[in-house]
Amino acid sequence: MAKILGNRIFKIFESNTAVKAFLLGLFFPIISWLITIFHSNAHITFAGLLQLHKDNPVLWIMDFMPLIFVLSVYLTSRKHLQEQKAFDKQIEERDARLNKMADFAKQIGEGNYETHLDIRSNNDVLAQSLLLMRENLRNNFQKESEQGWITEGKDIISNILRINNKIDELSDQVIASLVKYINVTQGALYIYDEENQLLRNVATYAYNRKKYINQEFKVGYGLIGECAYEMDYIYRTEIPDDYVSITSGILGDQKPQSILLVPLITDEKLQGVIEFATIQPEIPELTIRYLKELGEIIARTVFNLKVNQRTEQLLKESQMMTQELKENEEELQQNAEEMRATQEELRNSNEQLESKIQEVENAQKRLYSLLENASEIISIYNEKQQMVYESPSVTKILGYTPEEMMTGKDIDRLTRKGELSFKNLFKQLFEDPSTPITIQYTYMKKNGQKIFMESTGRNLLEDKAINGIIVNSTDITERKRAEKEERMKSKMQALSENSLDMIIRLSTAGQFFYANPVVEQFLRYEPKDIINKTLSDIKISAVLLNYFKSTINEIKASPKKLNAEITIPVRMQDEGQERIMSFNAIPEFNENELETILFVGHDITEAKRIELEIQDKNRKIEDSINYAERIQTSILPDNKIIREHLPKSFIYYKPRDVVSGDFPWFFKKDDEIYIAVVDCTGHGVPGALLSFIGYFLLNNIADHNTEQTAASVCNQLHYNVRKTLKQDRDDAEARDGMDIALCKINHKKKEVQFAGAHRPLYYINNGELEEFKGDRKAIGGIPHRKKPEQEFTNHVVKYKRGDRIFFFSDGLPDQLGGEDMKKYSPKRIKEAIVEQNNLTMEELNEFFYNDFENWRGSHKQIDDVLLIGIEF
Repeated sequence: MAKILGNRIFKIFESNTAVKAFLLGLFFPIISWLITIFHSNAHITFAGLLQLHKDNPVLWIMDFMPLIFVLSVYLTSRKHLQEQKAFDKQIEERDARLNKMADFAKQIGEGNYETHLDIRSNNDVLAQSLLLMRENLRNNFQKESEQGWITEGKDIISNILRINNKIDELSDQVIASLVKYINVTQGALYIYDEENQLLRNVATYAYNRKKYINQEFKVGYGLIGECAYEMDYIYRTEIPDDYVSITSGILGDQKPQSILLVPLITDEKLQGVIEFATIQPEIPELTIRYLKELGEIIARTVFNLKVNQRTEQLLKESQMMTQELKENEEELQQNAEEMRATQEELRNSNEQLESKIQEVENAQKRLYSLLENASEIISIYNEKQQMVYESPSVTKILGYTPEEMMTGKDIDRLTRKGELSFKNLFKQLFEDPSTPITIQYTYMKKNGQKIFMESTGRNLLEDKAINGIIVNSTDITERKRAEKEERMKSKMQALSENSLDMIIRLSTAGQFFYANPVVEQFLRYEPKDIINKTLSDIKISAVLLNYFKSTINEIKASPKKLNAEITIPVRMQDEGQERIMSFNAIPEFNENELETILFVGHDITEAKRIELEIQDKNRKIEDSINYAERIQTSILPDNKIIREHLPKSFIYYKPRDVVSGDFPWFFKKDDEIYIAVVDCTGHGVPGALLSFIGYFLLNNIADHNTEQTAASVCNQLHYNVRKTLKQDRDDAEARDGMDIALCKINHKKKEVQFAGAHRPLYYINNGELEEFKGDRKAIGGIPHRKKPEQEFTNHVVKYKRGDRIFFFSDGLPDQLGGEDMKKYSPKRIKEAIVEQNNLTMEELNEFFYNDFENWRGSHKQIDDVLLIGIEF
């Protein structure tokens, strides 16, 4: 320890600071000596100094001042060194933590959502944010995977539904495909027979084999019938030991681990039920959601097939009835004579009865008027439960006449549950005649409206005046609606408590009636602290206060829903921030009078930030494309140069996007003129990149040899494109290439050579059109390994003065338009060239421009358009 201390002291003395401290401390003893020598007149010798120290002991203290100063510097330096080490350690720990977070973020970016990150403190905002980001990304990835799985499954079943028009064939394929796709053990499909009210098994599939099982279920009986009756899916994972007593369509005595039944419903009508069973302990929620969404698609198809089959059946029955009517026509004519005689007798009898009926009607009118305006319906049933009387008030309440009700409408318009309720009512009244029985049920009015009814029955069979069971029925729809509204208010209260949005209910005077927990984040008040207070009683940001006040005034003036976006200051984690909120202000009424206003605020700060980022990226992309357009435009041939050598010519060029995959090419060397229409694969930026390759390759080919034919140019271009795009390799995958119509013109020889790849040349001579077709292969592309390629065909035409040639890319004939949305077509181009032969080339260029635009109309241009016309 002494050695270490000595080393440290030595280091300190070596430093400038230690030297300065020693010199400063040396100042004090020297001054003390000089002052003492001056006052005592002593000699400056060792003995004299020693005597001075004896006479003045304080000098010994002054002699140690240099050492005291040096020691002070040492202690201060040591403390500073320790603090420096502690600070360096904190920096190293923070760097290590940041490296871990960076690695965690990298793992998330690479799709590893299971990576782990420790949080040492609740104040570690960055770590918590990274974990939250991981959870959000994992949830989004899961949702996208689930939606993709559902969409793929829908496509499989939709394809089966589209190609089959028989229910039996369709059912077999659907249930087999579904069992395999959702990976269950067994499946069955039941079709609902409306006439017999039965569910019939039409397809069963188990253990990868079709099963031949004939089963029928009544609605409401067994699991199949229960699913059909409730019109809702049934999912069970706890199967009781006595499951055999509950009929399951396909399982029999075998007990599965989980079963799922889904009704097939379209337009609120049952079409069937699909049933699945598996030995797995549960069926995933995603599978249930998929089958529920698929159920309506299958139901709609089954309904259409039923309609088609019913139509065919009715057609056959109609044909049979027509034949029977023809056979019975003579018999009907004979019976007509007998009926005329009978009608004469009935007419005489009716006259006698009318007088008696009039007397009865007068007596009934008085009773009818009383019963017609009653607020309840009075019905009387006999001991066989048949209606024998219905009060006239039924017309006002249900829309049916008493006669219609007595023919069965009292039961026909009931639900299955309502029928059971009525049967139980009669049963209890027969068992205990002295006790009235009250039931509630749903009834369908004549206009199709569903209402709730309450009926009270009394057994008055022993009453000679009634001699039946009297039932008093009342419409309780309003009462049910009020009860339901109260329940919904309770549910809405629970939903708003768990919402991530800020929800506030204010009176028209600005008083707080409700505030959910999210309010505390933005107003810095707990909900209980602001309930029943007004806006003026609490301190909130001026922006939010002004918004509440102005919105209340605006809704009071015009009660309607309002939306606004405002920026409000908030404090989150002891930091001031600004959040962008989207507020919906919804007026709430009580008896048509504005009572309160519901404010729902959604934080859209992050959405706005993302929107600005997208706008910035789009702007940069547009700038890049516009710059690419300037580059591409710079290499296109100048029309002035072309007209110097081909004065009667035009180029109609209309790219679909900013940059184009089609381009005109022109090259002049010696007496040879090369001109071509080149159509590269794709359009826009990809097509433009390929066009640069074609442009420079064509220039290089034409510049090196003037003796080659048009076909030779195409052949060389073909092989050079393959080489450039590395399509001549065994592992080549890129099939990009180009179509071309290329002409080589020699004015001295009055000769045009033509070669084409998928593109033709139209030659006009004395008003007659001759077509030279291009070869049926493209420039570039992956070669066929087993089939040798043919060279391009070289066509030679000797032209005369006034002859014309035209060649173009496929964007012109393929454009959709016109009244029937058909293609512009090569036929239309040929007709225009021949019929407009009297126009000059400039006029013909304008004609094609106008005709193409009129044909396209408001429809989108589908490809780049390029047309070149030349007159010799």
